[in-house]
Amino acid sequence: MTRASSPTLGTTAHPIVTPIVALDVPDRRAAQAIVTRLGAACGYYKVGLELFAAEGPEIVSWLRDAGKLVFVDLKLHDIPNTVHGAARSVARHGASLLTVHASGGSEMIRAAVAGAQEGATASGGCGVLGVTILTSMDSAGIGEAWGREQVDVTGEVVRLAGLVAMGGGAGIVCSGHEAATVKSTFAGALDLLIPGIRLSGGDSHDQRRVMTPRAAADAGARWLILGRAVTGAADPVAAMALVDASLAGAV
Repeated sequence: MTRASSPTLGTTAHPIVTPIVALDVPDRRAAQAIVTRLGAACGYYKVGLELFAAEGPEIVSWLRDAGKLVFVDLKLHDIPNTVHGAARSVARHGASLLTVHASGGSEMIRAAVAGAQEGATASGGCGVLGVTILTSMDSAGIGEAWGREQVDVTGEVVRLAGLVAMGGGAGIVCSGHEAATVKSTFAGALDLLIPGIRLSGGDSHDQRRVMTPRAAADAGARWLILGRAVTGAADPVAAMALVDASLAGAV
C-alpha cells in the first residue's frame, strides 16, 4: 500500500474544497466496505467517536496505509495537559485533522496544537480544528443547554472561533450558514470545515442547519463532511460524482 503524504489529496472538481466522507459505522469491516466501494472516488475519510471507540487508533493507521487521508473527529474537551497528550497520540497514528471543542478555551486549544505538532513529525502535519456549535443544534437547543432564553447562533460561532484563533488552531467546524461571517470576521485566517452537507433534495436526517456542497463552497468552506448523502446512497460513487458536479456548479 502507498501511504498518503499530502493533505491535499481528493477528487473534487473544485480546486479549493476537499470532500471528506464520514465513516460513521460500528466497526472496521463496515468501514472497509465503504472505502472499497468508493475506491478512487474518495481520498479523505472521517473517523468519529463510534468507529474510533470500536477499533482504536489502528483504524487511522489502516486508512493511511491504504493511501487515504484521515480526519479524526473526537471533539476533545478536557484539561490542557490531557488534551495535549491525546492530540499527540492521534497525530502519531497519521491523522491530518483533529477536532477539539472550542468551548474548552484558548489554553486547551493551544495545548492540542502543540501536541499535534509533536506527534505529526512523521506524518506530514496534523491541523487542529475547534468545533463551535453542532449542526444538530438550533437556537432553542443551544439556549436550553447553555441556560439562555435567546441565542444568536452566528454570534456564538464567531465568539468561539475567536478562542480557536487565540489558541493557534488551524480552523473551525461550523455550519455553512455561519461560514461567510466567520470568513469576513477573521479575514480568512481560519479554515472552515462544514458538516451537514446534503445534495439538493436530500434528507437532512438529524441535522438542523444543512447546505449543499456548492453553497458551502461559496460560503468559504475548505473541507466538506459527507455522511449518509454518500454512504447511504444506492450508488455511493455516483453520489460522489454529484458532489463534484455541485462544486463545479453543474447541478
